[in-house]
Amino acid sequence: MAVDAARTEEGFTSAGAARVVAAACRAVGLDGRDAELIRLGENALFRLASAPVVVRVARGEEWLPKARREVAVSRWLTGAGFPATRVVEDVEQPLLIDGHPVTFWHLIVEGDRKATYGELGGILRDLHSLAVPAGLDLPSYGPFDKSALRLQRAQIPADDKAFLRKRERELRDKFAELRFESPKGPVHGDAHVQNLMVNDHGRVILIDFEYFCFDHPEWDLMVTAVEHHSLGWQTDEQYADFVSAYGRDLYDWHGYDTLRGLQEFGMTTWLMQNVQESEKVAAEYRRRIDGLRNDDAPRDWRPW
Repeated sequence: MAVDAARTEEGFTSAGAARVVAAACRAVGLDGRDAELIRLGENALFRLASAPVVVRVARGEEWLPKARREVAVSRWLTGAGFPATRVVEDVEQPLLIDGHPVTFWHLIVEGDRKATYGELGGILRDLHSLAVPAGLDLPSYGPFDKSALRLQRAQIPADDKAFLRKRERELRDKFAELRFESPKGPVHGDAHVQNLMVNDHGRVILIDFEYFCFDHPEWDLMVTAVEHHSLGWQTDEQYADFVSAYGRDLYDWHGYDTLRGLQEFGMTTWLMQNVQESEKVAAEYRRRIDGLRNDDAPRDWRPW
């Protein structure tokens, strides 16, 4: 039976994703009963109760190329000895279940601390120094890849959609004028500190390769720079540790303001996909859209 992709994504909820997990686990011989939702964002992540496995469910069939890329990147990095999250080896993946790409990952047993910003800077420095192997096809970074689809399907007021579409046009014009000076290489594409985990042996591990690409390293550096300079999510000391470990402060670059606009726009359109999930999500979305409407106002956004 053909699956309506738009309907699939519009109905993407934690309950629906749980049903996909159950079907995917049956297909590969895993026990999906009592799977626990870890996170609902661009994907839904579930931890199995029966095995040390995390199941990742994407929103719709159009995410299938990204799921394939995630699996390929994980296999490359782990094979090269880079500290990266690992796919379950003996499962052919990704699966496509009811229009949703599904992948299976080894559970990372967390230790007693979180990763630091200095460790994030060091991981990114090492990642950006790698040579991408022949045969691994990586796209360029696409700051607007999903914005049109998100705006089409988001359950937000019409005037918000009109404002965000106007903001997107403005950002596209600024992006067209942006000139990079650094060489291209492997880029994580969503390089915030929450995409690092510290396991129970103290090893820092990079996760979430959905936006992995081949492009300029500034795309990774902008995340922490904006979180610090615009949102105030790190102390000066934490940001200094990040800059010291990586060796560069993006805030000093002429393109920072453009990347700040792109990052804040992406953070808002990412969150708006789940406003129907809870009032807490909806309230944070309102904080973010209000902030975008006043570029000079302080940002009181919350980490999500």
